[in-house]
Amino acid sequence: MVLGKDRLSVLGEEHGARRLVRRIDFWLYYLAYFCGATVGLVYSNNLGQIAQSLGRQKQTTLLVTVYSSCSFFGRLASAAPDFLRGKVNFARTGWLVIALIPTPLAFFLLAAGRLTEATALLAGTALVGMSSGFNFRRGGFALTASCLVLGSVAVHTVNHNILHHHITSARLLYGLLAALVYDANGKYGLMDVVVNDGMVVCMGRKCYAKTFLWWGFLSSFGLACSVALYLRTRTAYERAERSRVINEIHGQNYR
Repeated sequence: MVLGKDRLSVLGEEHGARRLVRRIDFWLYYLAYFCGATVGLVYSNNLGQIAQSLGRQKQTTLLVTVYSSCSFFGRLASAAPDFLRGKVNFARTGWLVIALIPTPLAFFLLAAGRLTEATALLAGTALVGMSSGFNFRRGGFALTASCLVLGSVAVHTVNHNILHHHITSARLLYGLLAALVYDANGKYGLMDVVVNDGMVVCMGRKCYAKTFLWWGFLSSFGLACSVALYLRTRTAYERAERSRVINEIHGQNYR
């Protein structure tokens, strides 16, 4: 029912904020970012504390470098939809699916602990950095929004702000979740260290194990929403691509 109801037929349809929040496509897109992409930003915010809990605080600089470097390459990769346009007929919402895949893989890898902590931490950080860079590239974190849900220029600013709201709210929610789990484990952790200001520092894998697991499930749900969005919108993108090719052929014949 979700895949068939009120399906997008034409890209760039005119609609205001009220119609925006009534569209299934909007909520699938919103949840894909709220539950998928934004978790990567929360991970980067907690990277120093995560490294400390695993006894890898000396590698914090290395981890930040890995995250930043992979985020940079993710931003470069985000140009692929424009670079391959006309060569590969693939909906932009499909690229969103591809960009979200590394995030749940990274968190389940970190939660499983089957690799050494150093290897898992580096690999997970690299995957999250790549995914975050692709999804939040400069000039358009909303890779598909301009032609999918934002509508005309007149309502673009309002609709964009509605979409942009997910970044702040998700970072607050997921950051709070991580803090609650960390504090709870800090009281009963393997090695509790009390610093001068009275704060308890949790040491050991279990400080973030449950958080990684929750983040993995949340990002998997976001990935599922992006897949549903792709299935709902791919026909509209295929129709738009055919129209573009026909217009180019007509233009060449006219010249």
